[in-house]
Amino acid sequence: MIQSTVVPILSLCLLATAFSDDVLRSRKPEVIERDICIIGGGSSGTYSAIRLQQMNKTVALIEKEDRLGGHVDTYVDPVTEQTLDYGVVVWENVSIVRDYFAHLDVPLSDVMLGEAPVSLYADFAHVSEVSPDALTTGNITAGFASYLAQLARYPYLTNGFNLPNPVPEDLLLPWGDFIKKYDLDAIAFAVYSYNQGMGNILAQPTLYVLKYFTASTAIGAFTGGFVTTAHHNNQALYDRALERLGSSALISTHVIKIKRDRKGMEVLTSGPNGLKLIKAQKLLITIPPKLANLKFLDTDPIERAIFGQFNSSYYWNSIIKGSQVPDNTSITNVDVAAPYGIPALPGPYALGYTGVPGLHTVYYSSPYPISDEAVKSDIIAKHANLVELFGYGPATTTPEFVGFQGHNPYELTVSADAIRSGFYGKLESLQGRRRTWWTGAAWQTQDSSAIWNFTETVVLPQLCQ
Repeated sequence: MIQSTVVPILSLCLLATAFSDDVLRSRKPEVIERDICIIGGGSSGTYSAIRLQQMNKTVALIEKEDRLGGHVDTYVDPVTEQTLDYGVVVWENVSIVRDYFAHLDVPLSDVMLGEAPVSLYADFAHVSEVSPDALTTGNITAGFASYLAQLARYPYLTNGFNLPNPVPEDLLLPWGDFIKKYDLDAIAFAVYSYNQGMGNILAQPTLYVLKYFTASTAIGAFTGGFVTTAHHNNQALYDRALERLGSSALISTHVIKIKRDRKGMEVLTSGPNGLKLIKAQKLLITIPPKLANLKFLDTDPIERAIFGQFNSSYYWNSIIKGSQVPDNTSITNVDVAAPYGIPALPGPYALGYTGVPGLHTVYYSSPYPISDEAVKSDIIAKHANLVELFGYGPATTTPEFVGFQGHNPYELTVSADAIRSGFYGKLESLQGRRRTWWTGAAWQTQDSSAIWNFTETVVLPQLCQ
């Protein structure tokens, strides 16, 4: 990906201090007036901008990267122009998805996630082969039926975090304890595989696992209830959205400072065409609301007290080219000595089959922050071990990363005690406060289909009042 335009350090330091009259006079930002300013052009921000445009609202969508799309990543082969999605791969086959794609004239096709022609298993950390039978701990179909029965006890989890008071204690159990309590051993590894990016999933409160692995996802895993773009180019959705939004979308643009008051807000930004001062009636923030991400915002003590409780996991997706592992083969990371075969992280989930000659995917997660360079080094080292373990070589060549993205911070969570003490009620109370609304994965889950539904049914009706 082309890196975003870099703002000179001196300018950033000057502008981040305040909206001083001297700075504004000397820099002369272009003033733009809009109904709503949206921070973040990922899944929720782009959807919001398009829907508000349909509602005849004027918007300014601010995105720091040079494209819209967030977690969507599409590799385009420079020779064949064949495309491969390796970020967001599928969506749920529901009306809100179909309507959104239809509005942007991006055709969809049905898809079922399948296994590679050759599926192998290995303990990546201890460099040993693992038998496929090692993960067989029961009837997986019955296991999913039991899981769905548990999920049905909490229908309010479908849209947002509208938790009852008191919060059911089962939702606060570590996921590993919930598995034991309800005999879900048979599906433990499958849920871990689908809920990628959660770090140490067995330690996470069950609430987050149930939110992530929804009934539609579980059913889709068996029935193929997913869709993707007909041309296997999910970036096309966001490219089309960028065309529709035109000058209302400011990409490669950084937010310098936001000032809010009872009349509205002023958003000072810096991008390829210089400084812009956006004056808007309302603000919609769609980026992960950790305090480190909100340094540009004039947060108050209430906002800081709430957002300061968020923890997060970390997640990377990548494509490597030139592996000695055969194109038709995937190798999944399993630790038979660990509970349910789930390996300790940080580490890769698998070396994945793509169906494209010469390419494999590698998805990687960590419960704590590590550098992109450390992730790449670990992937290369483990790849070399696998090549030798399965007799494909010695590893005489080093694969090339032709796609690599860190999506961090990823899954935002709080402790069981915080949930029990009403954290999500306090979080919800921020909607509309200081003329600011919020959406994104932290308010729903890591699922674009679910985020769009939450945005459509909860956030936009309030925002447009």
